[in-house]
Amino acid sequence: MSSHRYAAAMSLLLTGVVTLSGCGANADTPSAAGAEDGGLHLVASFYPLQWTAEQVAGAGVDVGSLTKPGAEPHDLELTPQDVATVSDADVIVYLKGFQPAVDDAVSQEAGDRGLDVSKAADLNLTYTPIEGGQQHVDEAGATDPHFWLDPLRLAAVGDALAARLGTLDPTHAARYQANAAALRAKLVTLDRDFRAGLADCANPDLVTSHNAFGYLAQRYGLTQVGITGLTPEDEPKPGDLAAIAAFVEKNRVRTIYYETLVSPAIAKTVAAETGAQTEVLDPIEGLTSDSQGADYLQVMRANLANIRAGQPCA
Repeated sequence: MSSHRYAAAMSLLLTGVVTLSGCGANADTPSAAGAEDGGLHLVASFYPLQWTAEQVAGAGVDVGSLTKPGAEPHDLELTPQDVATVSDADVIVYLKGFQPAVDDAVSQEAGDRGLDVSKAADLNLTYTPIEGGQQHVDEAGATDPHFWLDPLRLAAVGDALAARLGTLDPTHAARYQANAAALRAKLVTLDRDFRAGLADCANPDLVTSHNAFGYLAQRYGLTQVGITGLTPEDEPKPGDLAAIAAFVEKNRVRTIYYETLVSPAIAKTVAAETGAQTEVLDPIEGLTSDSQGADYLQVMRANLANIRAGQPCA
Protein backbone atom coordinates (compact mmCIF):
# COMPACT_ATOMS: atom_id res chain seq x y z
CA MET A 1 0.00 0.00 0.00
CA SER A 2 1.33 3.45 -0.86
CA SER A 3 2.13 5.84 2.02
CA HIS A 4 -0.76 8.18 1.18
CA ARG A 5 -3.25 5.28 1.08
CA TYR A 6 -1.99 4.00 4.39
CA ALA A 7 -2.24 7.47 5.93
CA ALA A 8 -5.79 7.74 4.64
CA ALA A 9 -6.68 4.38 6.12
CA MET A 10 -5.26 5.41 9.51
CA SER A 11 -7.20 8.67 9.38
CA LEU A 12 -10.40 6.72 8.84
CA LEU A 13 -9.56 4.55 11.80
CA LEU A 14 -8.86 7.49 14.10
CA THR A 15 -12.02 9.37 13.15
CA GLY A 16 -14.31 6.36 12.95
CA VAL A 17 -13.11 4.00 15.66
CA VAL A 18 -16.51 3.93 17.36
CA THR A 19 -18.18 3.00 14.10
CA LEU A 20 -15.63 0.31 13.29
CA SER A 21 -15.93 -1.25 16.72
CA GLY A 22 -19.62 -1.65 16.14
CA CYS A 23 -19.30 -3.32 12.73
CA GLY A 24 -19.67 -7.06 12.40
CA ALA A 25 -16.45 -8.77 11.27
CA ASN A 26 -16.58 -10.78 8.08
CA ALA A 27 -16.03 -14.53 8.02
CA ASP A 28 -12.37 -14.20 7.11
CA THR A 29 -11.13 -11.88 9.86
CA PRO A 30 -11.12 -12.38 13.63
CA SER A 31 -13.98 -10.58 15.29
CA ALA A 32 -13.22 -7.59 17.52
CA ALA A 33 -15.83 -8.79 20.02
CA GLY A 34 -13.96 -12.05 20.40
CA ALA A 35 -11.04 -10.26 22.05
CA GLU A 36 -13.03 -10.26 25.29
CA ASP A 37 -13.23 -14.04 25.62
CA GLY A 38 -9.65 -14.50 26.82
CA GLY A 39 -8.49 -16.74 23.95
CA LEU A 40 -5.77 -16.03 21.43
CA HIS A 41 -6.70 -14.32 18.18
CA LEU A 42 -4.54 -14.92 15.12
CA VAL A 43 -4.66 -13.35 11.70
CA ALA A 44 -2.77 -14.75 8.72
CA SER A 45 -1.92 -12.76 5.64
CA PHE A 46 -3.15 -15.33 3.08
CA TYR A 47 -4.49 -18.87 2.74
CA PRO A 48 -1.48 -21.23 3.22
CA LEU A 49 -0.56 -19.41 6.43
CA GLN A 50 -4.18 -19.36 7.57
CA TRP A 51 -4.47 -23.12 7.03
CA THR A 52 -1.23 -23.75 8.90
CA ALA A 53 -2.32 -21.53 11.78
CA GLU A 54 -5.63 -23.36 12.03
CA GLN A 55 -3.84 -26.71 12.16
CA VAL A 56 -1.39 -25.60 14.86
CA ALA A 57 -3.69 -23.47 16.99
CA GLY A 58 -6.55 -25.96 17.04
CA ALA A 59 -9.99 -25.53 18.52
CA GLY A 60 -10.63 -22.52 20.70
CA VAL A 61 -8.27 -20.17 18.85
CA ASP A 62 -9.70 -17.59 16.47
CA VAL A 63 -7.86 -17.62 13.10
CA GLY A 64 -8.68 -15.29 10.21
CA SER A 65 -7.12 -14.21 6.92
CA LEU A 66 -6.47 -10.76 5.50
CA THR A 67 -6.83 -12.15 1.95
CA LYS A 68 -10.41 -13.04 1.14
CA PRO A 69 -11.26 -16.38 -0.53
CA GLY A 70 -10.73 -16.22 -4.27
CA ALA A 71 -8.61 -13.06 -4.13
CA GLU A 72 -5.15 -13.02 -5.68
CA PRO A 73 -2.82 -12.29 -2.71
CA HIS A 74 0.12 -10.66 -4.50
CA ASP A 75 -1.65 -7.29 -4.93
CA LEU A 76 -3.59 -7.24 -1.67
CA GLU A 77 -4.73 -3.84 -0.42
CA LEU A 78 -6.04 -3.46 3.12
CA THR A 79 -9.24 -1.75 4.21
CA PRO A 80 -9.40 0.26 7.44
CA GLN A 81 -11.12 -2.73 9.06
CA ASP A 82 -8.24 -4.97 7.95
CA VAL A 83 -5.77 -2.56 9.56
CA ALA A 84 -7.86 -2.63 12.74
CA THR A 85 -7.70 -6.44 12.66
CA VAL A 86 -3.91 -6.30 12.48
CA SER A 87 -3.89 -3.89 15.40
CA ASP A 88 -6.11 -6.13 17.54
CA ALA A 89 -4.63 -9.57 16.79
CA ASP A 90 -2.38 -11.39 19.27
CA VAL A 91 -0.27 -12.79 16.42
CA ILE A 92 -0.08 -11.72 12.78
CA VAL A 93 1.36 -14.56 10.69
CA TYR A 94 2.81 -13.17 7.48
CA LEU A 95 5.58 -13.53 4.90
CA LYS A 96 7.66 -10.37 4.75
CA GLY A 97 8.13 -9.07 1.23
CA PHE A 98 5.23 -10.99 -0.29
CA GLN A 99 2.43 -8.50 0.39
CA PRO A 100 3.71 -4.93 0.84
CA ALA A 101 0.42 -3.69 2.30
CA VAL A 102 0.66 -6.29 5.07
CA ASP A 103 4.30 -5.39 5.71
CA ASP A 104 3.28 -1.74 6.15
CA ALA A 105 0.41 -2.58 8.49
CA VAL A 106 2.54 -4.91 10.62
CA SER A 107 5.30 -2.30 10.85
CA GLN A 108 2.87 0.43 11.90
CA GLU A 109 0.37 -1.49 14.02
CA ALA A 110 1.65 -4.85 15.22
CA GLY A 111 4.65 -3.99 17.39
CA ASP A 112 6.28 -7.29 18.36
CA ARG A 113 3.15 -9.31 17.53
CA GLY A 114 4.10 -10.04 13.94
CA LEU A 115 5.47 -13.47 13.08
CA ASP A 116 7.43 -13.28 9.83
CA VAL A 117 7.74 -16.88 8.63
CA SER A 118 10.48 -16.23 6.05
CA LYS A 119 13.28 -17.41 8.35
CA ALA A 120 11.55 -20.68 9.22
CA ALA A 121 10.66 -21.19 5.55
CA ASP A 122 14.30 -20.69 4.50
CA LEU A 123 13.68 -18.71 1.31
CA ASN A 124 16.74 -19.60 -0.74
CA LEU A 125 15.46 -19.50 -4.31
CA THR A 126 15.39 -16.59 -6.74
CA TYR A 127 13.50 -16.04 -9.96
CA THR A 128 15.48 -17.25 -12.97
CA PRO A 129 14.37 -15.86 -16.35
CA ILE A 130 14.33 -17.76 -19.62
CA GLU A 131 15.97 -16.24 -22.69
CA GLY A 132 16.44 -17.95 -26.02
CA GLY A 133 14.90 -21.10 -24.60
CA GLN A 134 17.57 -21.37 -21.88
CA GLN A 135 17.57 -20.57 -18.16
CA HIS A 136 19.83 -17.61 -17.32
CA VAL A 137 20.94 -18.34 -13.77
CA ASP A 138 23.32 -15.36 -13.75
CA GLU A 139 20.33 -13.04 -14.20
CA ALA A 140 18.34 -14.44 -11.29
CA GLY A 141 16.79 -11.69 -9.22
CA ALA A 142 13.97 -11.42 -6.72
CA THR A 143 13.56 -13.96 -3.94
CA ASP A 144 10.92 -16.60 -4.63
CA PRO A 145 8.30 -16.49 -1.83
CA HIS A 146 6.28 -19.61 -2.74
CA PHE A 147 7.80 -21.89 -0.08
CA TRP A 148 4.51 -23.55 0.95
CA LEU A 149 4.58 -25.73 -2.17
CA ASP A 150 7.39 -27.61 -0.44
CA PRO A 151 5.58 -29.52 2.35
CA LEU A 152 8.66 -29.75 4.57
CA ARG A 153 9.21 -26.00 4.54
CA LEU A 154 5.58 -25.53 5.53
CA ALA A 155 6.09 -28.01 8.38
CA ALA A 156 8.97 -25.88 9.65
CA VAL A 157 6.68 -22.85 9.67
CA GLY A 158 4.16 -24.84 11.72
CA ASP A 159 6.87 -25.62 14.27
CA ALA A 160 7.83 -21.94 14.51
CA LEU A 161 4.21 -20.93 15.02
CA ALA A 162 3.75 -23.51 17.78
CA ALA A 163 6.78 -22.09 19.58
CA ARG A 164 5.37 -18.55 19.39
CA LEU A 165 1.93 -19.61 20.59
CA GLY A 166 3.46 -21.57 23.46
CA THR A 167 5.29 -18.45 24.60
CA LEU A 168 2.10 -16.38 24.52
CA ASP A 169 -0.07 -19.08 26.09
CA PRO A 170 2.15 -21.39 28.22
CA THR A 171 -0.88 -23.19 29.65
CA HIS A 172 -1.58 -24.73 26.25
CA ALA A 173 1.99 -24.94 24.95
CA ALA A 174 1.94 -28.75 24.93
CA ARG A 175 -1.23 -28.74 22.85
CA TYR A 176 0.30 -26.41 20.26
CA GLN A 177 3.40 -28.57 20.05
CA ALA A 178 1.28 -31.71 19.63
CA ASN A 179 -0.77 -30.04 16.90
CA ALA A 180 2.41 -28.98 15.10
CA ALA A 181 3.75 -32.52 15.36
CA ALA A 182 0.52 -33.89 13.87
CA LEU A 183 0.73 -31.33 11.07
CA ARG A 184 4.34 -32.27 10.39
CA ALA A 185 3.34 -35.95 10.19
CA LYS A 186 0.70 -35.13 7.54
CA LEU A 187 3.18 -33.05 5.56
CA VAL A 188 5.92 -35.69 5.78
CA THR A 189 3.44 -38.23 4.39
CA LEU A 190 2.60 -35.79 1.59
CA ASP A 191 6.30 -35.31 0.87
CA ARG A 192 6.83 -39.08 0.67
CA ASP A 193 3.92 -39.40 -1.75
CA PHE A 194 5.39 -36.68 -3.97
CA ARG A 195 8.83 -38.32 -3.88
CA ALA A 196 7.38 -41.69 -4.85
CA GLY A 197 4.97 -40.28 -7.42
CA LEU A 198 7.56 -38.14 -9.21
CA ALA A 199 10.51 -40.52 -8.96
CA ASP A 200 10.28 -41.69 -12.59
CA CYS A 201 8.97 -39.00 -14.97
CA ALA A 202 9.55 -38.92 -18.71
CA ASN A 203 10.28 -35.18 -18.67
CA PRO A 204 11.53 -33.15 -15.67
CA ASP A 205 10.77 -29.74 -17.25
CA LEU A 206 7.76 -28.15 -15.53
CA VAL A 207 6.48 -25.30 -17.72
CA THR A 208 4.11 -23.14 -15.66
CA SER A 209 2.12 -19.96 -16.25
CA HIS A 210 4.11 -18.14 -13.55
CA ASN A 211 7.15 -18.84 -11.43
CA ALA A 212 5.40 -20.23 -8.35
CA PHE A 213 6.75 -23.79 -8.29
CA GLY A 214 10.48 -23.39 -7.75
CA TYR A 215 10.50 -24.92 -4.27
CA LEU A 216 8.33 -27.82 -5.38
CA ALA A 217 10.60 -28.42 -8.37
CA GLN A 218 13.74 -28.19 -6.23
CA ARG A 219 12.40 -30.70 -3.69
CA TYR A 220 11.34 -33.31 -6.26
CA GLY A 221 14.03 -33.13 -8.91
CA LEU A 222 12.13 -31.12 -11.51
CA THR A 223 13.10 -27.96 -13.42
CA GLN A 224 10.58 -25.11 -13.35
CA VAL A 225 10.27 -22.93 -16.45
CA GLY A 226 7.83 -20.07 -15.84
CA ILE A 227 6.21 -18.10 -18.64
CA THR A 228 5.85 -14.99 -16.42
CA GLY A 229 7.67 -13.84 -13.30
CA LEU A 230 6.98 -14.28 -9.59
CA THR A 231 3.56 -12.60 -9.78
CA PRO A 232 0.86 -13.97 -12.10
CA GLU A 233 -0.03 -10.49 -13.40
CA ASP A 234 3.41 -10.03 -14.97
CA GLU A 235 3.08 -9.57 -18.71
CA PRO A 236 5.53 -11.53 -20.85
CA LYS A 237 8.19 -9.30 -22.38
CA PRO A 238 8.57 -9.16 -26.16
CA GLY A 239 10.08 -12.43 -27.24
CA ASP A 240 9.26 -14.27 -23.98
CA LEU A 241 6.50 -16.36 -25.53
CA ALA A 242 8.74 -17.25 -28.46
CA ALA A 243 11.53 -18.21 -26.05
CA ILE A 244 9.20 -20.42 -24.05
CA ALA A 245 7.84 -22.01 -27.21
CA ALA A 246 11.41 -22.74 -28.31
CA PHE A 247 12.13 -24.33 -24.94
CA VAL A 248 8.97 -26.45 -25.12
CA GLU A 249 9.79 -27.73 -28.60
CA LYS A 250 13.48 -28.31 -27.94
CA ASN A 251 12.83 -30.25 -24.72
CA ARG A 252 9.71 -32.07 -25.95
CA VAL A 253 7.54 -30.69 -23.17
CA ARG A 254 4.09 -32.27 -23.30
CA THR A 255 2.14 -30.11 -20.83
CA ILE A 256 1.80 -26.39 -20.06
CA TYR A 257 0.38 -25.77 -16.57
CA TYR A 258 -1.96 -22.93 -15.64
CA GLU A 259 -3.61 -21.97 -12.34
CA THR A 260 -7.03 -21.21 -10.92
CA LEU A 261 -6.87 -17.56 -9.79
CA VAL A 262 -5.69 -16.02 -13.08
CA SER A 263 -6.53 -16.34 -16.76
CA PRO A 264 -5.13 -19.43 -18.53
CA ALA A 265 -4.81 -17.47 -21.80
CA ILE A 266 -1.00 -17.26 -21.87
CA ALA A 267 -0.51 -20.94 -21.06
CA LYS A 268 -3.06 -21.92 -23.70
CA THR A 269 -1.35 -19.68 -26.26
CA VAL A 270 1.98 -21.44 -25.74
CA ALA A 271 0.27 -24.83 -25.84
CA ALA A 272 -1.50 -23.98 -29.10
CA GLU A 273 1.75 -22.85 -30.72
CA THR A 274 3.67 -25.96 -29.70
CA GLY A 275 1.07 -28.72 -29.79
CA ALA A 276 1.33 -29.28 -26.03
CA GLN A 277 -1.66 -29.94 -23.80
CA THR A 278 -2.70 -27.87 -20.78
CA GLU A 279 -3.40 -28.87 -17.19
CA VAL A 280 -4.06 -27.14 -13.86
CA LEU A 281 -1.21 -26.72 -11.38
CA ASP A 282 -2.47 -24.74 -8.40
CA PRO A 283 -0.05 -22.53 -6.41
CA ILE A 284 -2.62 -22.64 -3.58
CA GLU A 285 -2.43 -18.91 -2.94
CA GLY A 286 -6.17 -19.03 -2.25
CA LEU A 287 -9.11 -21.41 -2.63
CA THR A 288 -12.10 -20.93 -4.92
CA SER A 289 -14.99 -23.06 -6.13
CA ASP A 290 -12.69 -24.07 -9.00
CA SER A 291 -10.00 -25.43 -6.68
CA GLN A 292 -9.40 -29.17 -7.01
CA GLY A 293 -9.86 -29.78 -3.30
CA ALA A 294 -11.25 -28.27 -0.12
CA ASP A 295 -7.96 -27.57 1.67
CA TYR A 296 -4.19 -27.42 1.21
CA LEU A 297 -3.64 -31.18 1.44
CA GLN A 298 -6.37 -32.05 -1.07
CA VAL A 299 -5.17 -29.47 -3.61
CA MET A 300 -1.56 -30.61 -3.25
CA ARG A 301 -2.62 -34.20 -3.95
CA ALA A 302 -4.54 -32.98 -7.01
CA ASN A 303 -1.35 -31.18 -8.11
CA LEU A 304 0.58 -34.42 -7.72
CA ALA A 305 -1.92 -36.32 -9.87
CA ASN A 306 -1.82 -33.61 -12.55
CA ILE A 307 1.98 -33.55 -12.67
CA ARG A 308 2.14 -37.33 -12.88
CA ALA A 309 -0.26 -37.27 -15.83
CA GLY A 310 1.34 -34.28 -17.51
CA GLN A 311 5.04 -35.16 -17.40
CA PRO A 312 4.15 -38.15 -17.47
CA CYS A 313 5.44 -40.29 -14.58
CA ALA A 314 5.46 -44.06 -14.20
